[in-house]
Amino acid sequence: MTINFASLLTGRALITGGTAGLGATFADALAKRGLDLVLVARDSERLATKQAELSGQYGVDVEVITADLATAEGVARVKERLLDETTPVTVFINNAGAGMYTRMAVADVTKLRAGVELMAMVPMELGGAAAWAMKNRGSGLIISTSSVAALLPNGAYSAVKAFVNVWSQSLANEIGDDGVHVMSFLPGWVRTEFHQRSGVSTKSIPKSLWLDAPRVIDEALRDAERGKTISIPSKRFKFLALLMRHAPRSWVAAVGKKLNKGRR
Repeated sequence: MTINFASLLTGRALITGGTAGLGATFADALAKRGLDLVLVARDSERLATKQAELSGQYGVDVEVITADLATAEGVARVKERLLDETTPVTVFINNAGAGMYTRMAVADVTKLRAGVELMAMVPMELGGAAAWAMKNRGSGLIISTSSVAALLPNGAYSAVKAFVNVWSQSLANEIGDDGVHVMSFLPGWVRTEFHQRSGVSTKSIPKSLWLDAPRVIDEALRDAERGKTISIPSKRFKFLALLMRHAPRSWVAAVGKKLNKGRR
């Protein structure tokens, strides 16, 4: 089945983590393009504020779902909405997550297990549900937020983001012929509240590497419309990604080690 990439960004988009960071920027960009929205977040007050802001500014319908995706109940609530064909979700921004900068050489893996569940298993479960519904419908777009960190040996966060990246590309191969486009989104360091909310130091990151969120999201959406299965916004991070893929592994490991030390 041929995908009409130019018409992918239409209908109704569900965004997990839709009130903060890149999720909020996705919401702004898609509302500006005229899509109705379903925003998912834990904070009902922030959801209500974002709902009023977007519906008032762009005249789009904004539905909100208060759900904690670290709980089975929250995941089930969002999954049910993705499978609802009454007002179908045509675009799924698989974006919920958090910082995961815990040590791996530990006897108690409780924090690691919780992070893997939220950052890997939940995107897989919700992405699978969205893919199933869209495949049956014969159309749709799924964008899953990974990270350029997925290309570095840089702790547990890199490991789970690598999973999301490969899972997304594998899903694209599986259902690309069924009218559904799947793209893995690998942003670099973006100016949002993410790092502050996660309590992560960014002192090791050169100022020249920081990007503005609206430009990053606009480029990602353009990449989706071009039919790309991987989006790495900005020339500087495309170049860095190329280096990380083809440079000696010892060099890549050294970069990951330096960045890991810088945020402790």
